[in-house]
Amino acid sequence: MQKQEPLLSVRELSVAFKMRGGVLTAVDGVSFDLDRSQRLGLVGESGAGKSVTGFAILNLVSRPGYIAGGHVFFEGRDLATFSEEEMRNIRGNRISMIFQDPMMTLNPVLTIGQQMVETLKAHRHISKHEAEKIALNKLQKVAIPSPEKRLTQYPHEFSGGMRQRIVIAIALLTSPSLIIADEPTTALDVTIQADIMELLLNLCEEEKMALLLITHDLAVVSQVAERIAVMYAGRIAELGSTEAIVNAPQHPYTQGLLKALPQKVERRKRLNQIPGSMPSLQERPPGCAFYDRCELRGEICHRESPRLVEKNAGLVACHMVKDTTGKEEK
Repeated sequence: MQKQEPLLSVRELSVAFKMRGGVLTAVDGVSFDLDRSQRLGLVGESGAGKSVTGFAILNLVSRPGYIAGGHVFFEGRDLATFSEEEMRNIRGNRISMIFQDPMMTLNPVLTIGQQMVETLKAHRHISKHEAEKIALNKLQKVAIPSPEKRLTQYPHEFSGGMRQRIVIAIALLTSPSLIIADEPTTALDVTIQADIMELLLNLCEEEKMALLLITHDLAVVSQVAERIAVMYAGRIAELGSTEAIVNAPQHPYTQGLLKALPQKVERRKRLNQIPGSMPSLQERPPGCAFYDRCELRGEICHRESPRLVEKNAGLVACHMVKDTTGKEEK
């Protein structure tokens, strides 16, 4: 049986920023696939390039940033070749984005109903009454109490968790094929985080939507995603199934992230941490970007940047990881 074409296929995507001191590369040759109805987590520390990757998929990188190379195939079409007008038909329609701060999405001077109706009418030729009916249905789907009343209220009248639910409802309005969620629970407390992630998971399953979840929290993504891509210094360090990444991580960076999770630490002991910090864009080393923080480093790591290759039923960019299946490139 022939494998179905991926819903989203990112190929050698690079994003750079033209600064006074020169050109800085924030995303460097990132590639991954996302199948229809699949959930992929993009994980890494701040500065890894996760959010920039998400913005680049929708061609939302602002100056002085620009897409320096690569392709973004969505439903078989290369978004990198689309005009701004063509991209407006994709954004908020076929691909929706959920931002870290709901107030980046919500207009404080318009009611929730007005914003939802305007979003629908921008992408659909429907009446105001039809748009209000769809908006009401989506608020019900995200478990907003008294949805009829909520349509007439303003963003400031809601709690942070409720605002995030409304943003998710807006993302669902046009029944997109893909939702990109950029740190959707960072500003919320732990119990509400869990509720929001469970809501996203259930909605993706019900609506048959794909999800690209961008987060620094490996514990959160492991509960939602089917596959995980670990990013470091603008590149993917490891990519594989959630089960493989969590239970048998290969890259030293992935291993460090997992060891740093609170649930991995014995009671009354200090949290584990990866020594050092991620190199800045201005100070990227010539070889492996993780070299200075890595316990496994060898001479080759200092002079040669590792490529993302298949090893042990996953993809990993590390010279020191040995393939035990016999498939490792010579």
